[in-house]
Order: sequence, then structure tokens, then C-alpha cells
Amino acid sequence: MRRRSQNKTIAISITLDRNIIDELDEILSAKQSRSKFIQKCIEGKLNNGTFVYEADTKQLMVALSSRADCDEYLRRNLLQILLS
Repeated sequence: MRRRSQNKTIAISITLDRNIIDELDEILSAKQSRSKFIQKCIEGKLNNGTFVYEADTKQLMVALSSRADCDEYLRRNLLQILLS
């Protein structure tokens, strides 16, 4: 007998503006799930996450300097500004 998941998913219905759906569809690949994306956004917010538009400038600069694709020149300048 197969063990049942402890955390079942439940289908819900939400209403979103068409332009939000269009933007979401543009960033997701054909194999990515809208539901998974929305679930991760909600989980992030419930776990005290900060959306980009809520972050202050210093938080954005720290996040940017921590990215793998941030080159050394930009990283050095961001850190210099942050520490001044």
C-alpha cells in the first residue's frame, strides 16, 4: 500500500487580471507550473520574505552583490558604497 502524503494539496480558485497571467506565462517555461510558482511566492511571503518592491535600496544592493552573475567590479563598488 502506498503511503499518503502528510501535506495534501487542495485545488482552489483565484481571480487574477489577464495582464498578470500573460506576464506569468511569459516568464514560465512550458514545463513550469503556474500553481507551483504561485505556491512558492506565497510560501516566501509567509516566511517573512520581502518582495523586490518592498526592499529598501541597501537590501537590494546587498542582494545584488551576492548574486553569482555579479562581476567583481560591480560587487566591489556596491560593497564600497554600502560600507561608506
